[in-house]
Amino acid sequence: MEETISLKEIFQTLRKRITMILVITILATAVSAFVTYFFITPKYDASTQILVNQSKDKQSVYDQNAVQTNVQLVNTYSVIIKSPKILKEVIDRLHLNMTPDDLKRNLNVNSEENSQVFTVMVEDKSPNQSEKIANTISTVFKQQIPNIMKVDNVSILSKAQLASDGNPVKPKPTLNIGIGFIVGLMISIGLAFLLEYLDNTVKNEQEMEELLELPVLGVITEMELSGRKKSKKEALKSTVRGERFEA
Repeated sequence: MEETISLKEIFQTLRKRITMILVITILATAVSAFVTYFFITPKYDASTQILVNQSKDKQSVYDQNAVQTNVQLVNTYSVIIKSPKILKEVIDRLHLNMTPDDLKRNLNVNSEENSQVFTVMVEDKSPNQSEKIANTISTVFKQQIPNIMKVDNVSILSKAQLASDGNPVKPKPTLNIGIGFIVGLMISIGLAFLLEYLDNTVKNEQEMEELLELPVLGVITEMELSGRKKSKKEALKSTVRGERFEA
């Protein structure tokens, strides 16, 4: 016999396990909020923009070949700016207690397609420190490029500034709490259906009728057995096992 689950049975399962679902969901949300506010260190970011311009001659700025060359150089410069040579000097100037690899992990370089401008973004637990590091990286990079590439074609388009709202970029409390709520809800609902699937006990006359495919002719509500009252549920289970009781 094929078993089908109706919408009514789904709602009945959720209703029966509603307490467990609420408890797990609330706990998951609370844990997510607790970890977000007490265990994750807030990080702030600051970004600066750097322009790659092949020539100081105004007429050549609009030359197609010159523009294409600058666009191709952006990819090269994006690698150079994250090199140990640049980052080590930044660390020395700011007396940072970190290695070039540590600083590199907090550094992101992005550029738009076919653009001569690329953005340098630095994350740090201190908003003022992230601003200083971003500006120092751009300054050191601009000073070192003539020595590395033998051409002076870099200019700082905009210096790094603190965000006006002053909020950290990581973590996002609302997002983390929302994820915790959704994960907790999904786990609790899945667990409710799993427990319902594993529960093979017969709880009422309707379930017995569906299981045996036979009509229920009568129900014993309460019986005496060895000086002890037997509940309806116990009597029903005993009937399924074929036991016989005497009042």
